[in-house]
Amino acid sequence: MILAAGFGTRMGSLTQDRPKPLIEVGGQALIDHALAAARAGAAAPIAVNGHYRAAQMRDAVTRRGDDLHFLQETPDILDSGGGVKNALSVLGQAPLFTLNADAVWSGPDALPTLEAAWDGGRMGALLLLVPRARAVGRTGGGDFGLGAEGRLHWDKGPDGFVYTGAQILDPAPVAARRERVFSLRDIWQEMMDEGRLFGVVHAGHWADVGHPDGIAAAERMLDGDHAV
Repeated sequence: MILAAGFGTRMGSLTQDRPKPLIEVGGQALIDHALAAARAGAAAPIAVNGHYRAAQMRDAVTRRGDDLHFLQETPDILDSGGGVKNALSVLGQAPLFTLNADAVWSGPDALPTLEAAWDGGRMGALLLLVPRARAVGRTGGGDFGLGAEGRLHWDKGPDGFVYTGAQILDPAPVAARRERVFSLRDIWQEMMDEGRLFGVVHAGHWADVGHPDGIAAAERMLDGDHAV
């Protein structure tokens, strides 16, 4: 699933006339970067959600392939967890990939890296991470610390690892939530408490394109300049 329903408010005027996934980075819309990453590792179907300027997103998704399913969140945006729960009727109940629509990577394909490290017998979710020094355009510290056998705990400090917006997720805890609107962070916390939240480190770089300055930084990264 590609999570693409956010308002993009940090993008300022760039999202006044379009949803954030249609902003271009390196000559391609962010949604195309996400689809390239998805198709490198995921079989059809691929779900894409939308809320802000949903008609534009629906048209863009429809034109990009028959393997795509657009899910409009209305009247309310469902947050990341609610968005995944809403997509399970399309994606089924098997472990699935999720991708944020504002992420750009360099180096190896993201989803095959996750798939190679996935162990569904002990993992509830496996998150793709980069060290803070390889998080291009990132402001602030990290997200997670890596413990024994790759288990995750929260670490917002400068030595923390940064979540790149790509993961494999067991959808059962998501499907079991009674709420309609909730965050995947709630699911991660439950898995963390159970020792079932894991991470694997991406060998390349990742760019945060959640703010305007992130566009130029991501383009430099794609050109081989990895300055943070």
